[in-house]
Amino acid sequence: MTKRYALGIFEDEDVLMHAIENVRAAGVKIYDVFSPYPVHGIDDALGIERSRLPIAAFFYGMCGLSFALWMQIYMLGFDWPMIIGGKPHIGLPAFIPVSFELTVLFCCHGMVITFYTISGLYPRLKVPVMDVRSTDDKFVMAIELKEDADLGNLTQLLRANGASEVNEKEMTKE
Repeated sequence: MTKRYALGIFEDEDVLMHAIENVRAAGVKIYDVFSPYPVHGIDDALGIERSRLPIAAFFYGMCGLSFALWMQIYMLGFDWPMIIGGKPHIGLPAFIPVSFELTVLFCCHGMVITFYTISGLYPRLKVPVMDVRSTDDKFVMAIELKEDADLGNLTQLLRANGASEVNEKEMTKE
């Protein structure tokens, strides 16, 4: 499946932020913006909703804590009970370090797997890059072009909002 994109190249992040507001106000849907470093406030300007990854992290942490407590209570209380210094078989204060470590382990691994799955970041032979300069010193605004889209009007809109150049690019989704 091949898609066409109009790429507006910007030199400055402040110009880019104003361009995002103006382009969205003109009714154009921005596909994505690529920058060489994180830009404060760009998520709000693009209208991106807050991530639900912290909710998933909480549930992964609770799974890790439940597993840690279940494992220790089963092993030390039922499977192989040992009397150590007259302490009870199921002593919860002694379980705190292992419980904490497994909570963090489950949370971290679950968040990484969830993030990579949702983002589509997985090993591939050909990495899709809209414009190589976005990794160096340029800001790239990508707008998906429909079949009936007029590139001339879009080019004028982007140039009027500070784009130093406007290119068309076709990307094949693998």
